[in-house]
Amino acid sequence: MTHRCNIAILGLGSIAHSMADTLVQMSHDQRYADAIAPYAVATHNSLDRAQQFAARYGFAHAYGSYADLLADPNVDIVYIATPHALHEQEAIACMKAGKAVLVEKAFTANADQARRVIKVSAQTGQACVEAIWTRFMPSRQIIADTIASGVIGDVTEISASLSYPTSHKARIMDPALAGGALLDVGVYDLNFVDMALPNASVQKIESVCAKTETGVDQRFAAVLWLHNPKAADSTASTVMATLSSSILSVGDRLGLIRGTRGYIVVHNINNPESMDVYDANHHRISSRVLNDSQLTGYEYEVMATVHARNNGDIEAPEMSHEQTIRVMEQMDSLRRQWGEVYPFEAARP
Repeated sequence: MTHRCNIAILGLGSIAHSMADTLVQMSHDQRYADAIAPYAVATHNSLDRAQQFAARYGFAHAYGSYADLLADPNVDIVYIATPHALHEQEAIACMKAGKAVLVEKAFTANADQARRVIKVSAQTGQACVEAIWTRFMPSRQIIADTIASGVIGDVTEISASLSYPTSHKARIMDPALAGGALLDVGVYDLNFVDMALPNASVQKIESVCAKTETGVDQRFAAVLWLHNPKAADSTASTVMATLSSSILSVGDRLGLIRGTRGYIVVHNINNPESMDVYDANHHRISSRVLNDSQLTGYEYEVMATVHARNNGDIEAPEMSHEQTIRVMEQMDSLRRQWGEVYPFEAARP
């Protein structure tokens, strides 16, 4: 590690607390202490709130405006923890101020916004990483290696489901903030499928959706038809992926990967805890804990951003800009099917 990065948090909602706790733990862990420092926090317009947050977690600096944070030359990386609809403008402002960014998922509200952010990343040379934490966890490679081993044969079906009762949260219900189930939890379903078969291409998406009274997606089910060019048997090259998410239900959070010789069960696709592998006779042939060495799980995306910044890269290989755009385009496609248009999209010429 060539540089210990000072990390700031922009936006102090609930997810910011999780990141603050992670950064503090990392700063006291010998694996990460030489790489990062919890440095600063900022709210949009409340210095008092920022100071209370900083004092709670032990951050050295607190700012009552984003502009003040960006004016601090000692900030290396900014973790953007605001609602989806604000990510574009904030990520661009940070990069133009010379800061690398770790942008909370969903990366932006739509693919066009994502392309504009990534364009600025290329122009400024600043690292820009989407904080979809499951992409960076060791569990990702463990699951991928299990699939690649052939123990379940060719993958023919995948299912992913993630739901939490969050309709009481104002931002979730607000279309102006890109609320709804899709960008908040459905994004994990899509990423689970994409990680399971990274070489597959989506041929068709079919879906149904119920909306809230505010007009955002309340719950949805979708089927993605994929072409897998890596299938050993050409008759198994078409893969069906089924997804479901909701802001009403307490979901089972299961991920299932079914093949011609067996299947894999991943417990909690939002933060994989364990994986069971079954043969064709439904006998469990292996079981593995997936998160036994992690602090909170967020440390991996932090370190990926640190490595990208210190290496002079604008993206992290665990979640490349191409992968970010691909998932954003899939979410755009789903919303088009539902007729779900955010107010700022309708207003844009």
